[in-house]
Amino acid sequence: MAIPEMQALNLPRTELRIVRKGGRLVVFDVLRHRFVALTPEEWVRQHFVRFLQQHRNFPAGAIANEVAVELNGMRKRCDTLVYGLHAEPLMIVEYKAPSVGITQAVFDQICRYNMQLRVRWLVVSNGLQHYCCRIDYDSMTYTFLPDVPCYEDL
Repeated sequence: MAIPEMQALNLPRTELRIVRKGGRLVVFDVLRHRFVALTPEEWVRQHFVRFLQQHRNFPAGAIANEVAVELNGMRKRCDTLVYGLHAEPLMIVEYKAPSVGITQAVFDQICRYNMQLRVRWLVVSNGLQHYCCRIDYDSMTYTFLPDVPCYEDL
């Protein structure tokens, strides 16, 4: 199904299962095993998750969407969380709609989630721009990488 109202992204093309339900478009999320509203941010999430699976060898069982995180007594949701071989959190991915710029506020948001999760990898994407950084807790530094690494390199 062609989606004329959704913007082309700077990610590999992928097939998504999109249908119209109740007058709105929904997309099947293979990780949550259900249809969800097709918003511009969800458009980015679905493409990025497929990119991780198909081009970076991330196993579906290691990726979860909309993971609850408690911050200062408030329940928040992290867009995507990637787990390691021993179910330890490895990577947080935060998505924005293509029309939303990647700003300091976006990095502040993902860093707040990371105060609770303490992952080694942070990724932010609006589908057009993608930023990946590795956190080194021993030296208390971070390094931006030119691309998202393959799962086996995490």
